[in-house]
Amino acid sequence: QVQLVESGGGLVQAGDSLRLSCVVSGRTFSGYSMGWFRQAPGKEREFVAAIRWSGGTTDYADSVKGRFTISRDNAKNTVYLQLNSLKPEETAVYYCTARVVGGTYRYWGQGTRVTVSS
Repeated sequence: QVQLVESGGGLVQAGDSLRLSCVVSGRTFSGYSMGWFRQAPGKEREFVAAIRWSGGTTDYADSVKGRFTISRDNAKNTVYLQLNSLKPEETAVYYCTARVVGGTYRYWGQGTRVTVSS
């Protein structure tokens, strides 16, 4: 059993920053990857960033490279997504997710809403 709870979303202006948090409860594995996806209204859910729970290897969507940073605090069972220089088109619900490395993202949080105004 794995439960993910996101927080940290809110309303910001273009160019501002937010830090999203995802607290992982229950069963966890060192072989898991943690990820962030986002879904804007009327659009498909898209990959944003991922990090290996063990080792810290990261991956980012091209659209967010250089602006977003994914990190984790193993002691707190928490994954973070630092969102810098936010753009209005990045308004979306951001979801935390987890998967066994090489598998599918099977665990999902309820999402936290990020709204970026012009």
